[in-house]
Amino acid sequence: MMNAPLIESMMVDCVRMDKRSVSDGEGGWTTEWAEGAPFQAAIVRNNSLNAKVAEKQGVTEVYTVTTNRGIILELMDVFKRVKDGAIFRVQSNAIDSETPTVATFQFEQVSAEKWKLP
Repeated sequence: MMNAPLIESMMVDCVRMDKRSVSDGEGGWTTEWAEGAPFQAAIVRNNSLNAKVAEKQGVTEVYTVTTNRGIILELMDVFKRVKDGAIFRVQSNAIDSETPTVATFQFEQVSAEKWKLP
């Protein structure tokens, strides 16, 4: 059984990273990243055997990200953990693992990889 107060106590401040194309002043385009909407999430490194095997094969560190229901993190969304500036890229859709509406606690989870902004 999930301990909702425990999850809530693990939540940290995060901010979505918004990608946009801007003129480079020479007729081309460049990509910029800007901070977007803030939210809170509990971010825990995935230490499962599958995650460890994937890391050995060159995949970056894998994390489980838990948010309050309604935050809606989608595949390939990028966000930053405010306290240390770590960047994560979402590898699944929150809608695939949200709690049922009858549950006494409400949350959504996604998998994410540690990532670097290009």
